[in-house]
Amino acid sequence: MKRRQASSFYPHFDSEEKSTVDKMVGFFNQVIFQHEAILTDFLDPGQRDILKTVVGSDLFVQEFGGYPAAEKQRVYISEEWKNLQLQDYQVTACTISYPNKFVQLTHSSILGTLANSGVETDTFGDIITDGRGEWQFFIKTELLDFFTEQIDRIGRTHVRIDLVAPQKIVMPEDDGASVTIIVASLRLDAVLAAISKNSRRQIKAALATDFVKLNWHRVQDSNIIVKVMDVLSLRHFGRCQVQDITTTKKGKYKVVLKLWQTKKHK
Repeated sequence: MKRRQASSFYPHFDSEEKSTVDKMVGFFNQVIFQHEAILTDFLDPGQRDILKTVVGSDLFVQEFGGYPAAEKQRVYISEEWKNLQLQDYQVTACTISYPNKFVQLTHSSILGTLANSGVETDTFGDIITDGRGEWQFFIKTELLDFFTEQIDRIGRTHVRIDLVAPQKIVMPEDDGASVTIIVASLRLDAVLAAISKNSRRQIKAALATDFVKLNWHRVQDSNIIVKVMDVLSLRHFGRCQVQDITTTKKGKYKVVLKLWQTKKHK
């Protein structure tokens, strides 16, 4: 196998993702030249997509984020296939103990605390809730002592971070809602404008400032045509997945989406 050149992958992704491409190419080259497997930090779906594009069929890629369908996952990259056990991914689940009869925590407040605790955001994974006051999050196992010893407050609420056994991991609440819109065009800006109730001008401004992602990748082209299963996200608004597209009698498009709106996150 030959050394990968990051520049050969730049045309496939937005210019803002060059640093991610560089990092993933670095992983590939490290594995093939040092002949040692790599376990990455937590990667989001867009980062994993770039990694898989770089790796192709030349290396084995296995991933796990602590529970089925985790958004952020650690990835094991190797030259030879290994039958991994869950503990090989070194992902640990933590629960947040707090007076939940009197206080409500939010996803954003927990994320803010973790992100400002002195560690990089790729050292922890998803933050999940059962919708009844139980909050859990996933971390690199080696940082368990840091999180349990250093985090004792979220906002104004005193908390304690405890280890969670795998069998006690909650089933995440899905607070997505089904939404149907009628649009004259399936262009990215038209669909986002309709679902967010913003103007096309506002959406184009969001595209220009990297506030929009399509399938986890930053995009700036408003002319992209969306299709079923695409995931669209607009910063400060939320995320939606296109589930169905049909044509109306008047020649417009009926688009059914599942919407996870930022302001509704708990």
